[in-house]
Amino acid sequence: MPPAPWPVAVIGSGNIGTDLMIKILRGSGALVMGAMVGIDPASDGLARARRLGIATTADGVDGLLALPGFGDIRLVFDATSATAHRANWARLESTGVRVLDLTPAAVGPYCVPVVNLDEHLDAPNLNMVTCGGQATVPIAAAVARVAPVAYAEIVSSIAARSAGPGTRANIDEFTETTSRALREVAGARHGKAVMILDPAEPPLLMRNTVYCLVEGDCDQQAVGASVLAMAERVSGYVPGYRLKQKVQFDSYDGVRVPGLGDFTGTRVTVMLEVTGAADYLPAYAGNLDIMTSAAVAAAERIAQHAQRTAGALR
Repeated sequence: MPPAPWPVAVIGSGNIGTDLMIKILRGSGALVMGAMVGIDPASDGLARARRLGIATTADGVDGLLALPGFGDIRLVFDATSATAHRANWARLESTGVRVLDLTPAAVGPYCVPVVNLDEHLDAPNLNMVTCGGQATVPIAAAVARVAPVAYAEIVSSIAARSAGPGTRANIDEFTETTSRALREVAGARHGKAVMILDPAEPPLLMRNTVYCLVEGDCDQQAVGASVLAMAERVSGYVPGYRLKQKVQFDSYDGVRVPGLGDFTGTRVTVMLEVTGAADYLPAYAGNLDIMTSAAVAAAERIAQHAQRTAGALR
């Protein structure tokens, strides 16, 4: 008999929160929507949840805590903002409910499912880094598994129309959080992140370029194979994730790199594209889709782990 689905709640009834809800409803069955929480009673997310018979509140996290069914909620997705998440966590921490943070607040450890989720399956609060981090950290980690990465730099270009008020308000946090994740999760000694809001019409798909400086000679075949294997793993939960072209290798001898000094070795360049699943968001909003897809994948794994652990203790 399969384990019962985990009841979860979503805080944030905007685009990301609504896409999360739809992905959960269409998902593997490991999760079930227990509540949708917002602050705008007229939001489309709350309206959809009400039509589906899901418990709703427009009173934010305080309203969630007051819902009669809150005691059954096992995990909460926070799809608000970095500032709001810190306040939400202050209210939720003592309840014992697990939290997946889709903001750049970085209160809990960083989580990129294909890279380090197994290390944090019991963490009370997991941070899903950023859209750029979810797209590029796996690639930098794939390179670092084969050769030492002295420096990793990523450039994420997203459609301006897919960058809502929350994304625009958190650009500084985006660059800082993604840079740290390149070091702390991917394993690069130094990291840098750049975000570009592209105003092109019609809107372009999310594009990411990953540059890794590898000291000395590297096994190009092994690096390329590691990158391809990692891209395939990510596409297991983000079907629109793909490499735009073959991995590129360029050799450098004695080039001065700020923060590194003279560098001799290989630059590995990987170009990626992310097409959204268009569950609720438009297909060009791959930057938002990769966040919600990664969060749902992580939550399903956490639920399965918790249920296996509980079964072993019986």
